[in-house]
Amino acid sequence: MPWPAKATEMTVPPPVTPPPVTPITLVGIGKIARDQHLPAIAASRDFRLVAAVSRNETVPGVANFTDFDRFLAEGPAGAVSLCTPPAVRTAMALKAIAAGRDLMIEKPPAATLGEIETIISAARAAGTALFATWHSRHAAAVAPARDWLAGRRIDRVAITWREDVRRWHPGQDWIWQPGGFGVFDPGINALSVLTEILPGPIHVDAARLEVPANAATPIGVTLDMTARGSVPVSADFDWRQQGPQTWDILIETEGRRLVLGQGGAAMTLDGAAVPVTPTDGEYPALYRRFAQIIATRAIDADTAPLRICADACLRGRQVTTDPFHDRA
Repeated sequence: MPWPAKATEMTVPPPVTPPPVTPITLVGIGKIARDQHLPAIAASRDFRLVAAVSRNETVPGVANFTDFDRFLAEGPAGAVSLCTPPAVRTAMALKAIAAGRDLMIEKPPAATLGEIETIISAARAAGTALFATWHSRHAAAVAPARDWLAGRRIDRVAITWREDVRRWHPGQDWIWQPGGFGVFDPGINALSVLTEILPGPIHVDAARLEVPANAATPIGVTLDMTARGSVPVSADFDWRQQGPQTWDILIETEGRRLVLGQGGAAMTLDGAAVPVTPTDGEYPALYRRFAQIIATRAIDADTAPLRICADACLRGRQVTTDPFHDRA
């Protein structure tokens, strides 16, 4: 009788454990939440939307709350993504941290430097993860530009950030109230890119703030700054531009001209387009980063862009300009 064939030894691979999915609640269901946060969360492998908090809006398929305190007391567990206007954000952030919630904050992180410093201290004391986001830093060309500029002598920087407030912030009266930032709301995006590609102290030397007669925040701002002790940096922020929008940062360095265009999505060098690797968007990148922050129990909260805005208001000369009306 023939011997049976020898059994072949096989190594069975261990089962693959999928990464954990964190339940998350979106607080503040306005334009930015609907345009960016909800699609990014829906596409995320790291998060699952379980609730929304808004006084006026609801999100289908999840628990909806109109009161933040009630949400914290009765709502589902998980992280919190805070998208309310900055003037009311700090109280919510501190309550979320006190409840042990990991927290992500839309830019600008708070209405003042003192408030974001308080939020950071509270998160550090509680051991909660905290991510104060700057979405423009995740535009496709920002990291390549930063890497190309590293180690080079910077001769001059000029920022031109002009857009139509009626197109991007229709009916949002809060932006014209104290703590609403006015044109600094988009301008701080440019400052977040500037401080990413040009690390180090940046000082505001002079500023001109054009404030509509019926508003408390500026509609146009020009800044003169100095970086690295001697590099001149200018910025022109305006919310009255119609037609094509302008989001450009020009950097002159060692006889070369690098331009970050389209808010950091495109780059040219000496007038020639530089290929950059396409991404799936700034907000999906933010949620991937938030997942990393939660996993490592970290705090990522850079206050440099907000500090420049605060310094501009301290250094600035305020000029009253024509009243602004949301409907032209």
